Amino acid sequence: MKRKIYKDLVAWKKEKKHKPLMVLGARQVGKTHTIREFCANEYDNFIEINLFRRDDIVNLYKTTEPSESKFIKLKAILEADLEDESTILFIDEIQESEELISELKFFNEAHPKMNIICAGSLLGVKLKRSSFSFPVGKVEMLDMYPMDFEEFLRAFNRDLLINLIYESFNKNQELDKSLHNMAMNFYRYYLCIGGMPEMVQNLIDNDGDVTKVNKNILKNILKSYYNDMSKYITNKNESIKIERTYNSVAPQLASKSTKFKFKSIYSRATKRDYDIALDWLLASNIILQTFNVKIPEIPLKGFMRLDYFKLFLSDVGILTNMLEIKFGTILTDDFSMYKGGIVENFVATNLISFDQSLYYYSTTKEEGKANEKKKEETIEVDFLLNTEDGIIPVEVKSGARVRSLSLDKYVEKYKPAYAIRISAKNFGFNNNIKSIPLYAVFCLKDL
Repeated sequence: MKRKIYKDLVAWKKEKKHKPLMVLGARQVGKTHTIREFCANEYDNFIEINLFRRDDIVNLYKTTEPSESKFIKLKAILEADLEDESTILFIDEIQESEELISELKFFNEAHPKMNIICAGSLLGVKLKRSSFSFPVGKVEMLDMYPMDFEEFLRAFNRDLLINLIYESFNKNQELDKSLHNMAMNFYRYYLCIGGMPEMVQNLIDNDGDVTKVNKNILKNILKSYYNDMSKYITNKNESIKIERTYNSVAPQLASKSTKFKFKSIYSRATKRDYDIALDWLLASNIILQTFNVKIPEIPLKGFMRLDYFKLFLSDVGILTNMLEIKFGTILTDDFSMYKGGIVENFVATNLISFDQSLYYYSTTKEEGKANEKKKEETIEVDFLLNTEDGIIPVEVKSGARVRSLSLDKYVEKYKPAYAIRISAKNFGFNNNIKSIPLYAVFCLKDL
């Protein structure tokens, strides 16, 4: 299956003096498979080590020997010239050795000809909590996520359909009705299984029959997340808080609240009590965070409210699995209570896949009361995009009914160049609103 990050790996290789590369991402997003494919295709000599199974290397870097001495021994253990330009070293599960992570600085400075890629299932957590110094400025980092919807379509060899979607997006012209319906069906399949490569492959192996997909794959991935919450945490109370916070994300998506509420985790919970748990989940890349902004102006990051945010799960398939929604109800569009939250989560995961920071706009409760006095309506806009045309509001609708008073009020107040509405409707451009079907979210990267 083709992954977009492969191009980033090739770009890294072409850099004349590239630093060691770290690929961060949650479990089962395809890091190992993609890196392995890249190394095998792009280099004559490919050496892979998994630190879960290499105590000899982990123990070597625990010693107090000089870095050069350890490097010579590493070459002897691997029986390889690690400075040969046709050779690449892939260290998987590198989070098992904080010392080796710290040693990447030495590799970069003393042996700049080395080609080295590192990855790990909880590498982000380890980097935040490491007792060793992180080689700041001496490594490059790439984030990897579950397959977005464009990659999902490519996995089914729908390249021509993708090209036509891009064409309709750029021209604001409706896609042929039969193709629109086909794309919407694929979108519903994606809501069922998400973008975890193993799930996508299982759907392919079952000839695209969602009813035959092995749901235990997602359940096992979810179990591995829970195991990590206890395996890599020494404080049992902290692991309980992490699990509670994670389990709270899905039900809160169904609520009409414009922010994540810690009291929904536990009746007496406060932000201070669960800050560490939230930080762990974000570092592990299994949840996404979108911030409310005070004023929708450039730079959005300068106006975001650090204490006012919403959370999403990193994969929509895991979300529908956690909510125990039957595939049949998704395929028939009959899951109204959670539909809005699921679709919003789908959009968030596809935006983050091309490194789009997540922001949204809504008046706070206090502002809403003030608006009531002014006989104005509370404004809520699902996402804000920083584009070449300025800040563009994005409204997400789960169905074909697209009327939105909030978006109208936002446009009237802030006068953006145009607005975007993502829904089940076909492409179009009316009343200064660019209509984008749910299956075409990936096109937004061109803005």
